[in-house]
Amino acid sequence: MVTLGVEDLTRSIRFYEQGLGLPRMDSPPEIAFFTLNGSWLGLYGREALAQDAAVSAVAGGFPGFSLAHNVCSEAEVDDVMAQAALAGAIVTKAAEKTSWGGYAGYFSDPDGYLWEVAHNPQFWVGPADEDA
Repeated sequence: MVTLGVEDLTRSIRFYEQGLGLPRMDSPPEIAFFTLNGSWLGLYGREALAQDAAVSAVAGGFPGFSLAHNVCSEAEVDDVMAQAALAGAIVTKAAEKTSWGGYAGYFSDPDGYLWEVAHNPQFWVGPADEDA
């Protein structure tokens, strides 16, 4: 599970639930959980999450990581990127062919978290194939 400390929980819930269409799970009012394919996303107030981890809530520049959402096709990359932009994301790198043989782009969510949306033809995405 990935938990993001966000500045405005209501805004972030709207972005992920209504903007990106992620299915929201039942959760207490101070946190929101969303189902991802094989994982979960948690949104928690930035100050509260920092306090929980016993670290400073002061942000500064690039955090040194990005989150990735892998999809099944180049067309799906384009769809997710467009959906994110319509929901208020900032596209930091338009989707394009990659040096590793895939197709990917990046956007920044309302709190500045970087998301890569990628299609990797050598990387399996989706539910387990019960026939395999």
